[in-house]
Amino acid sequence: MNQFIKVISANLFAIVIVLVILFTGVSLVLNNTTRHGESLTVPDITGLKMEDAEKLLASKNLKFMITDSLFFEDKPKNSVLDQNPSPQSKVKEGRIVYITLNSSKAPLVNIPNLIDVSLRQAQVMLQSVGLKVGRLIYKPDIAQNVVLEQLYGNQQTVPGTKIPKGSVIDLVLGDGLGQGDVSLPNLSGMTLEEARNLLQSAALNVGSVVYQGTIKDSTSAKVFKQTPAFADGVMVGSGQAIDLFLKQE
Repeated sequence: MNQFIKVISANLFAIVIVLVILFTGVSLVLNNTTRHGESLTVPDITGLKMEDAEKLLASKNLKFMITDSLFFEDKPKNSVLDQNPSPQSKVKEGRIVYITLNSSKAPLVNIPNLIDVSLRQAQVMLQSVGLKVGRLIYKPDIAQNVVLEQLYGNQQTVPGTKIPKGSVIDLVLGDGLGQGDVSLPNLSGMTLEEARNLLQSAALNVGSVVYQGTIKDSTSAKVFKQTPAFADGVMVGSGQAIDLFLKQE
């Protein structure tokens, strides 16, 4: 009798163990099946370096693919410019996020032929291909504010030569044989970029740039002093360098 009870008890215990295992297995399967359809929130990776964006996407079980590469000088190199799906979108696990990246290298552009064009036209032509106007150098010539030479790295350039986008081209201009005096503009309250653009449009150069006080963001610092000082009717020679003093407001 005792032997029979022992056998029954052992069988009941085995049945209980099997039932527990089956219940646990079914629960896991159901849980995985339920979670498989859950959606994930796409994180915002715009502005991040590519290696940081990759780590963040991996932590969310998302994949990525770089579909385009552009170049913006004012954006960090090798950073994410755009993403698709957009941030906060709901997607399934394993979804591919398509990325537009800011290239680490500036693309090459052709130097345009600026000889015999006006200063204003040269500025437009350079800007249209992503190049910048550098120094304005004047020499005696009857053609006032007309480009006589174009320089890259202090060397005369050959039109059509490829150089990195964002490079600076210096212009040698005619002074009109002594008729090159221009009105000195008032630069007070302008940022460095605004002052530079106004000086170039007036056939003048930026000289020394001096920052005063604590500067947290140099792009927002404003001109509070210039040399020569502005006054109504003051004339200066074309190409003269104007020193700028800036501070943070």
